[in-house]
Amino acid sequence: MGELKIENRDAGVVRIDVEGVIGVPEKAQPGRGEDRVATYGAFRKQLEAVRAIRAPKVEVNIRSTGGDVNDALLIHDALAGLEAEVTTRCFGYVASAATIIAQAASPGRREISSNALYLIHDSVSCREGNARALGEAVELLRQTDRRIAELYARRSGREAERFEELMGENGGNGRWLSPQEAVEAGLADRIVAGEPLRNDAARAVAELGLPELPGAERNGKRPGGEANGRRTWTALLELLGWQAGKEKVLDESGMRRIGEELAERDRVIGRLAGERDRAEAEHREELARLRDRIGELEVQNARLRAGASCTRPREDPSVHEFRRAANEEAYEQDAKGFR
Repeated sequence: MGELKIENRDAGVVRIDVEGVIGVPEKAQPGRGEDRVATYGAFRKQLEAVRAIRAPKVEVNIRSTGGDVNDALLIHDALAGLEAEVTTRCFGYVASAATIIAQAASPGRREISSNALYLIHDSVSCREGNARALGEAVELLRQTDRRIAELYARRSGREAERFEELMGENGGNGRWLSPQEAVEAGLADRIVAGEPLRNDAARAVAELGLPELPGAERNGKRPGGEANGRRTWTALLELLGWQAGKEKVLDESGMRRIGEELAERDRVIGRLAGERDRAEAEHREELARLRDRIGELEVQNARLRAGASCTRPREDPSVHEFRRAANEEAYEQDAKGFR
């Protein structure tokens, strides 16, 4: 049985390699009845590992000429059920059950190498028995073909009958399709270059799932976008010993140095964040003190406004003062004149 190789489990991009025979063909299983179930133990663990993926992106590289339809459907459903953006890429000979897994990609993410060949065909079974048993096997094969054709149709937006025709060509053996024919048939979304990735810092950025590093901004926009971020990481990795274009693997010391650089960056960010928080706290305390002082002044002003009032001198005497009338004063003046 081929294996589902899952890499970069804890990174932002998880890569799954589907190679070799898919599942365990029934005719190759030893024993009978319940004894055969044990042969699926490893396969079940692989499916559980796929379902446990929580990364935002999953890339599935497929290099397989097929295998068991049931197992391929289980892998397809496990991938299609992920919340991640799933990209499937087909390389070399991709045929039969492997094409089912390729349909598990997110919309527009079914890719095929420019050097690949793609084959869909009617399902095949190995069965012995009487006419009734063989009749049941024929009906199961027909149902399987319909289910597979409908799966292709759902992803392509085409009619299932068109895929039944393709699968039924050459006596049910199908026909090898070129990448362009696979796209035209609705079995893939786009063709990608078939060259392997270079073993350089750019590949390390992809394999490690490194995020975009901050760069210079102009008018609020970062030049180069994601590509600029990759170049920044590439430059950093090359400074740490990764030389682009040379067959050099980043050893443990290099990985440790990257970790130390990232840890130092996090410490600096943490220190700056702490200083910012302290400055904000001091600013809030100063504002609180100013508010308290303003409140005290307002209370003092209120008290002054509410103080005892004073009376200004008046021309008219108060009720307690004795003052002679105007006639009396006139008489007194006249009397002085007679003396």
